[in-house]
Amino acid sequence: MNHILISKVPVVASSFAAARRSMASAAGQYDLVVIGGGPGGYVAAIKAAQLGLKTVCVEGRGSLGGTCLNVGCIPSKSLLHNSHLYHVAHEEFGKRGIEVTGLKVNLSTMMKQKEKSVTGLTKGIEFLLKKNQAEYVKGWGKIVNAGEVSVAGLDGKTTTLKTKNILIATGSEPSPFPGVDVDEEVIVTSTGALSLKKVPESMIVIGGGVIGLELGSVWTRLGAKTTVVEYADAIGAGMDADMAKLFQKTLTKQHMNFKLGTKVISAKKNAAGKVDVVVEPSKGGPRETLTVDVVLLSIGRRPFTQNLGLDKVGVKVDNKGRVVTDAEFKTNVAGIRAIGDVIAGPMLAHKSEEEGIAAVEYIKHGHGHVNYNAIPSVIYTHPEVAWVGLNEAEAKAKGLEYNVGTFPFSANSRAKTMDDADGSIKIISDKKTDKILGAHIIGPGAGEMIAEAVLAIEYGASSEDIARTCHAHPTLSEAFKEACMATYDKAIHF
Repeated sequence: MNHILISKVPVVASSFAAARRSMASAAGQYDLVVIGGGPGGYVAAIKAAQLGLKTVCVEGRGSLGGTCLNVGCIPSKSLLHNSHLYHVAHEEFGKRGIEVTGLKVNLSTMMKQKEKSVTGLTKGIEFLLKKNQAEYVKGWGKIVNAGEVSVAGLDGKTTTLKTKNILIATGSEPSPFPGVDVDEEVIVTSTGALSLKKVPESMIVIGGGVIGLELGSVWTRLGAKTTVVEYADAIGAGMDADMAKLFQKTLTKQHMNFKLGTKVISAKKNAAGKVDVVVEPSKGGPRETLTVDVVLLSIGRRPFTQNLGLDKVGVKVDNKGRVVTDAEFKTNVAGIRAIGDVIAGPMLAHKSEEEGIAAVEYIKHGHGHVNYNAIPSVIYTHPEVAWVGLNEAEAKAKGLEYNVGTFPFSANSRAKTMDDADGSIKIISDKKTDKILGAHIIGPGAGEMIAEAVLAIEYGASSEDIARTCHAHPTLSEAFKEACMATYDKAIHF
């Protein structure tokens, strides 16, 4: 949710929508109560209202947007962008012919800019709910039964909402780790890492996944000596193995350190106010203690279902605490559905949004659609990393015969003119049909460029289809075209 489009609503259309809603439900009863106002929840509420359902969105945080907008995707991108600007000014301006003196970080101002973006977007979502005539209740929702939700309001009052349908969209929270007690000051989750009061001299990031690498990158750029400790032998869980190696090499050039195949035993604050982190090799071996100013715990997230009333109404969850749903997002209790981080699948804001729309369409029309093969993932470091579809190991595991084509940004004219040419593109296609099975990008603008691959997979395009499609010159996207050329035939410029 990076852009909010605001347009005037014709009076006739608005009145018609209101009339549909008034006909849809008896007085005092809703067609849909959405519990959770994050990307999945608020999008579902807006879509439901647009489809004529009398809808209310319940959110206890006090502001809409969920973890993503308040303490996740959005504030982290603000810090990533601004810390990158500082890094470029500090490390690259000289060789680009730009002379700067007195360059320094004003962390307080940087944090204010972050908060400004968050506040503007949360208020924008509230406006969109109002515009589409979806109600918004500030409070913590609890399911009483399949047709009733009790809300403990932030104003101290308790409200009961009668409804035909309930949609659980309560998201996720950082996973805890035995032996690591979070205080959000020196031992922090992603939430605390977004609001540190000063740049630490040293930092350990526990976990080499998306969140850890992004936030570790922020503080490394601003001056922290950062070490990523990862249990596995590679970073970027879910990434193609070749791309993970290239990614680590790129981050190492940016002064980020890695201890892979390493297990964290404990992290404790010592008498000096620093943190002692005890580690050992994952496969066994001698322990060592690393002492740093700040530890970021980022080993993943878990579904947030606390005090939701699932046990009382009998909603099934799996052994990971995820709500069990069918293909239509129905739980085992009639009238209750669930979407987003609280169910199986990747914990991504855009995945939640797609599920929110589909779930509402199932309620209204009896059909909906989410193509899980076309859900992209992005790591917003610099260079960015993005992928969609199968990686090479997954293609092998499925017994597929496939072709691979690659193209480096070092051979792309636009990347060379920007002197920003680290990275590569890898395309995987079916050997018989040439249908694109997966795309993997490390490079400038990868998060935007991956949309072309998503569209290709959604429509079943071949690598030749893209290779024969004209791309403007000079652009970074020409590298994607060339990678596709290399997949079905040969690249021109490499």
